[in-house]
Amino acid sequence: MLLVLFKIGPDRYALPASQMIEVVPLVNLKKLPQAPAGVAGLFNYHGRPVPVIDLSELTTGRPCQPRVSTRIILVNYAAVGGQKQILGLMAEQASETVRRGKTDFLSAGIAVKSAPYLGAVLMDARGIIQCIEVNDLLSESLREMLFEDLSCNDG
Repeated sequence: MLLVLFKIGPDRYALPASQMIEVVPLVNLKKLPQAPAGVAGLFNYHGRPVPVIDLSELTTGRPCQPRVSTRIILVNYAAVGGQKQILGLMAEQASETVRRGKTDFLSAGIAVKSAPYLGAVLMDARGIIQCIEVNDLLSESLREMLFEDLSCNDG
């Protein structure tokens, strides 16, 4: 399985490439006034507005640093009713890939109830890499806010 690696603070994390649509450079985002922590904004992806979550801010409270290696990872996210939506995940140092087999993944040995998106771990010479479970990343209220069908009304 091909994985894209990135960092949140000093720690390394991974997402399976099979869940990704594309990895794009960091672009200017349309900020959303009064959006909850972790919501970085929206950007235009081929004529479609796509919400972007700042993984660092969502998980640690510290926003991603705008570096050359900071990217937006576009994933297929199972929104309300199982419908697939495009979601952007802003991540630092998202410029490395690794290929690993299913037997390389190990249980983390601890389940953090407030962070259900933390999945299995891999180990290499540089330490531990934790997988992120994309469909467990957003709280129910954040998922509803991001993918609610809104339209402009004239009245």
